[in-house]
Amino acid sequence: MFARTQIPRLEEAKPQRIRQRSEDIQLALLLIYITLGWMTIEGAASLLLGWASKSLLLEAFGIDSVIELFSAAVLLWRLRVEASGATTLQHVDLVERRAARLVGYSLYALVAYVVFNSGYGLFIAKRITDTHESVWGIVIGLVAKIGMPILAAYKLKVAARLNSPALRADAIESITCGYLSIVLMIGLAATWLLGWWWLDSVAALALIPFIIKEAGVAIRGESCCSA
Repeated sequence: MFARTQIPRLEEAKPQRIRQRSEDIQLALLLIYITLGWMTIEGAASLLLGWASKSLLLEAFGIDSVIELFSAAVLLWRLRVEASGATTLQHVDLVERRAARLVGYSLYALVAYVVFNSGYGLFIAKRITDTHESVWGIVIGLVAKIGMPILAAYKLKVAARLNSPALRADAIESITCGYLSIVLMIGLAATWLLGWWWLDSVAALALIPFIIKEAGVAIRGESCCSA
């Protein structure tokens, strides 16, 4: 009697898992589309305002957005492959590993950007010119500070359900963007009010160990649980 009641449940389990994974893929795609739109607007606004106000902070924030755009584009490719349903599980797994490596390398690019930008800010920028910071930079930072942690949290949840290191690494970039938005706002305010032009560069360096760790996890293709 016990065996008979269990058999239908076992037979139903696989279709339920497939349906749930399909829903998670669609949710992940929605999150990536939001990321693409957000980073396009944020990057363009930061670069243009940074150029107009001669603000190194804003220009650097725009460069970070460009790196995140690349990461999101890689994730879009990876998710569309599985969403199409026209490939084998082996092919999906291969695409996942390739996407994870590409996003992992983009995290290393982010490390290089943080190091270069911080070094430039500490040793070169102040000696060349005084930056004229824009109040719009604080607005951009505030929007990113509110939105990026929420977006990253959803990405991490879906990445865990899909067991996708690539999506997790992309979520780490969203977390980094949220942190850098705080650095941006504090740096702009500190430069404007106190003349502490070095504060943002020093604060950004604290991110490097965290980003390097997550980049290594993504490139090695470790599961979200082990990470």
